[in-house]
Amino acid sequence: MTVRRGGAVEGSALPRWVLVPAAVGLLLFVLPLLGILSRVPWTRFVPLITSDCSRAALELSLRTATASTVLCVVLGVPMALVLARGNVPGTRALRSIALLPLVLPPVVGGMALLWALGRNGLLGPALSVLGVEVGFTTAAVVIAQTFVSLPFLVLSLEGALLTAGDRYESVAATLGARPGRVLVRITVPLVAPGLLSGAVLAFARALGEFGATLAFAGSLQGVTRTLPLEVYLLRETDADAAAALSLLLVVVAVVVVVAVRGRRSVL
Repeated sequence: MTVRRGGAVEGSALPRWVLVPAAVGLLLFVLPLLGILSRVPWTRFVPLITSDCSRAALELSLRTATASTVLCVVLGVPMALVLARGNVPGTRALRSIALLPLVLPPVVGGMALLWALGRNGLLGPALSVLGVEVGFTTAAVVIAQTFVSLPFLVLSLEGALLTAGDRYESVAATLGARPGRVLVRITVPLVAPGLLSGAVLAFARALGEFGATLAFAGSLQGVTRTLPLEVYLLRETDADAAAALSLLLVVVAVVVVVAVRGRRSVL
């Protein structure tokens, strides 16, 4: 990349000064990664990430993040369809509610879930009658992760739906195709890249979720203690282990994103 006369970057219409804040922004991403790498005890890295506690936390994080991503797809696809295609009164208010977890502090979200679904919460007594306990269980982890991750999928898919438009769906409906067939054969394939991107974002957000999980599910080893919670607990007692697990979490997230982006390029 070279700079041409007139203060613009050659090959684009960007002014030269844009490179400075862009470089600062990139540095903001790179420096924390370098900080992690500088603190990792490489001679003990493998034993630290393969300890019983570390493996249990990683396995729990992967299982719950996968489950919450599935829930996000099951719930988020209909929500995005309603927001982008449905002629429902109050769509703007519905969109604001659906995106609320994006601006809500995760701890507040976790407490809200606890007050709604916990033993003494809004639905707690009714759930107890049915023999269902949600708070401080693995199910609570999945619900908390879904709560904070769902808006990412809804936003991504709604944007894909609005960009694609409804021309092909209208043509199919004119030719006599039923709404369910149009959805499966036309709409979903048309917005598959957006759906995949949203699912990846939801998975990555769920994998790194901390505040809502801690408030709603607690930190019970093997039950609710995900990898971010394990890192948080280790930061005071074993900083080396915390650094090693932080790097592991970063690597897992990067591998997932790169693998799915490669899959998108094939599609």
